[in-house]
Amino acid sequence: MNRLKMNETFPESYKLLWEIDSLIKKAGIPQLYLELIKLRASQLNGCAYCLNVHSNDAIKHGEDSKRIYVLSAWREAKDWFNEEEQVILQLTEEITQIGNHGISDEVYNRSIELFGEQKTGYLIMAAININSWNRLGVGLNMHPVNNNS
Repeated sequence: MNRLKMNETFPESYKLLWEIDSLIKKAGIPQLYLELIKLRASQLNGCAYCLNVHSNDAIKHGEDSKRIYVLSAWREAKDWFNEEEQVILQLTEEITQIGNHGISDEVYNRSIELFGEQKTGYLIMAAININSWNRLGVGLNMHPVNNNS
């Protein structure tokens, strides 16, 4: 079943989400960190469209595909992810699964220690924004194009 195309039905909403993405990119956070946020949230939300886009984007920015393969089990591969990345992944998971308990004091405080308040704010907004994109992708039944078929 075809579903509406939000970028056509409510283009202003798309524009605002893109603007948030743009602001976050200007915050001085490494692009690979932002791609980890997008990938981990998209894994948790089951958004195949976003996983396809952001896996490709991460690789274009120099990410090792092996890290993408183990990302969903990053706690079992901690030596593959540095301390900052682990905090970012925890923060992303806690925001994505906000109904469980919100952002824990431990993760919040560690993020403030590593990144400061301003960058922590940007990291939180990056996780919130990809969750918005994921809800569009999954809710509107968007699927990646399979160029291999």
